[in-house]
Amino acid sequence: MSIHEKLDRLDELRRSAEEGGGAARLEAQHKRGKLSARERLDLLLDEGSFVELDKFVTHRSTDFGLEDQQYLGDGVVTGYGTIHGRLVYVFSQDFTVFGGSLSETHAEKIVKIQEMALKNGAPIIGLNDSGGARIQEGVVSLGGYADIFLRNTLASGVIPQISVILGPCAGGAVYSPAITDFIYMVRGTSYMFVTGPNVVKTVTHEDIDMEGLGGADVHASKSGVAHFALDSEPECLGAVRDLVKYLPQNNMELPESLETSDPHDRQDEKLLEIVPDNPNRPYDMRDVIGRVVDHGDFYEIHKDFAGNILVGFARLGGHSVGIVANQPSVLAGVLDIDSSDKGARFVRFCDSFNIPIVVFEDVPGFLPGVAQEHGGIIRHGAKLLYAFAEATVPKITVITRKAYGGAYNVMNSKHIRGDINLAWPQAEIAVMGPKGAVEVLFRKEIAASDDPQAATDARIEEYREKFAHPYIAAARGYVDDVIDPRVTRPRLINALDMLRNKRDENPARKHGNIPL
Repeated sequence: MSIHEKLDRLDELRRSAEEGGGAARLEAQHKRGKLSARERLDLLLDEGSFVELDKFVTHRSTDFGLEDQQYLGDGVVTGYGTIHGRLVYVFSQDFTVFGGSLSETHAEKIVKIQEMALKNGAPIIGLNDSGGARIQEGVVSLGGYADIFLRNTLASGVIPQISVILGPCAGGAVYSPAITDFIYMVRGTSYMFVTGPNVVKTVTHEDIDMEGLGGADVHASKSGVAHFALDSEPECLGAVRDLVKYLPQNNMELPESLETSDPHDRQDEKLLEIVPDNPNRPYDMRDVIGRVVDHGDFYEIHKDFAGNILVGFARLGGHSVGIVANQPSVLAGVLDIDSSDKGARFVRFCDSFNIPIVVFEDVPGFLPGVAQEHGGIIRHGAKLLYAFAEATVPKITVITRKAYGGAYNVMNSKHIRGDINLAWPQAEIAVMGPKGAVEVLFRKEIAASDDPQAATDARIEEYREKFAHPYIAAARGYVDDVIDPRVTRPRLINALDMLRNKRDENPARKHGNIPL
């Protein structure tokens, strides 16, 4: 056989591999509103950058007639490419081949990519569309999942790991995405659950469909498993490309800085108007963030889950930062179980990958109630405290209004190694709000008064004058400066520049024991 004949054979094999499960199954995939494994990679990666590996791999199974069903690639496309010119490793499961089920060789392909990403210090992005373990291979398939889980764990905090759910993801398959840093889902076509609707009905007698049990909106708003729920696959993959811009390649690098046309010294008059004079009135902290960060661009994470805290990425002076902010328009910005988990997870990600943290604080405390106490608010609130205290990246706090009680300590106070702590003039830093304090301190006096309401109001005003301001904390150095709200942006950029070479260390240890 001549070299030209061999090349023709190579081309034939490549075409066969790229056909996946064949035209009929591809058409069925499209009818479900889903793209093929390769179409997804075309949208995710820079044009022409994808280099495929293990294109000719096939399974080794001979049971249940599998020896007569051979597909090149074995249901997953793996390789590397670039996003915005930066190296990433990828795998994309192909539902047209055995329903994207995971075999021994399918798992080996993913593990190879995971190990290459770890050795070369670059993000890994998994596009998941799989019916789960390949039943015909039994425990070998299950072992393949465990091999992947181990690499997920070893890579955690070393390289960014992103999971994109673009079809079913059930049983043991859900735990690989769960270990990764960010999970994206698409409404109407992607699902995650440990046990499907039929099993649920059999065991618990609950009647529910796939969407209601494990759809995108369920996980993005109720369980908190998913960080994003998008309306289409192109929108979803575009959002992943946007995320990567804020991240470093690995834990040994800094995030890429970009030139910005937004002036570093820009002041904003509107910041004087956002926080109401009445301390009990809500406002949207997104308005504050948008007027401070570069061009108002805030890449929000977990937008639909635990809305009383905001987390996400932005840029200040071209530098990537992680934003953590109380949200006064939802539950007055209190901390509860879900918001504590949400904030802690994000803080730890930023700390792992050298992303400075900027906190906008307006918190009246922790949410009271039997459900919260019995649900473990103490343990969950401690996660957020632990995350902030453990973090060694530059940490800056701006107190826009309330900083009460234990929540004051938790939200990156000076006492847990906040580097620069600023306050606006209307900031109230105290053990509790004036009304609650007065009810405790002057209960007997008010009860004995001829006009309890007037006595209460007078004491509240007295307390507010004495304590509901930032200057006691500033006098002790707990707040580094009280600033004009209009200069928040230049002060934050200046602080970040000053902290650029910060070095801080935790005690030598295997790892801490965060209260999970």
